Amino acid sequence: MFPLKDENPTLHWSIITYLIIAVNAAVWVVVQGMGFEPSLTKSVFSFGLIPGELLKTIAPGTSIPISEHLSYVIEATPNWATLVTSMFMHGGWFHIIGNMWFLFVFGDNVEDSMGAFRFMLFYLMCGLAAAGAQIMLSPDSAAPMVGASGAISGVLGAYVVLYPRAPIHTLVFLGFFVTRIIVPAYFMLGYWFFLQLFGTLPRLGSESGGVAFAAHVGGFVAGIVLIFFFKRRDRMKEKKRNVWRAWKTA
Repeated sequence: MFPLKDENPTLHWSIITYLIIAVNAAVWVVVQGMGFEPSLTKSVFSFGLIPGELLKTIAPGTSIPISEHLSYVIEATPNWATLVTSMFMHGGWFHIIGNMWFLFVFGDNVEDSMGAFRFMLFYLMCGLAAAGAQIMLSPDSAAPMVGASGAISGVLGAYVVLYPRAPIHTLVFLGFFVTRIIVPAYFMLGYWFFLQLFGTLPRLGSESGGVAFAAHVGGFVAGIVLIFFFKRRDRMKEKKRNVWRAWKTA
């Protein structure tokens, strides 16, 4: 299943959601060279989070082969800034487009529930929680973790708590048959979460394509917990009325 849009009108302009999308796009173009080499590999290893380097579980000076003629040397001084910079790095076009689309669909209403400044803190904290989950499960990993997936997973977790019955227009792929249906948010996002959890359980804590599935799970759970501290009750009263109206017109 792939979300197309939600029926959940916002009450305020989602400035941080769009700013995050713009920053990720700018980084992809300027820093990562739109996926062309050597910019892509250099950016992933320079700004991606490498658990083994951060925790010093890999000896400094260890050479990690990247390609036939390229390798990365583990630094002696951990770069803690990668906890944040890794959230703005991506491994390919599909990676960044998929992440930004999910943020575009679900981020505005989560930001609407708390305001711009709170949402910025919420997003970063979910990203840090996601990174922490990956580090705990893969402390010896030499593979760089990159992507906004962990932080956006937190947004998805918050969305399902705030608007569990919001109508989500969804594409469903059944082999060559494709159709569009409307399902409540708890169904769409619950399906997504259990796909991450159970579909990758044998590899939980490992990386796939530069993105760690453990980070998805950690970010989602963090979003579920943190939303209770970040949401504003005054905004949620009107938002809940909007969801009920949306089902009547969906």
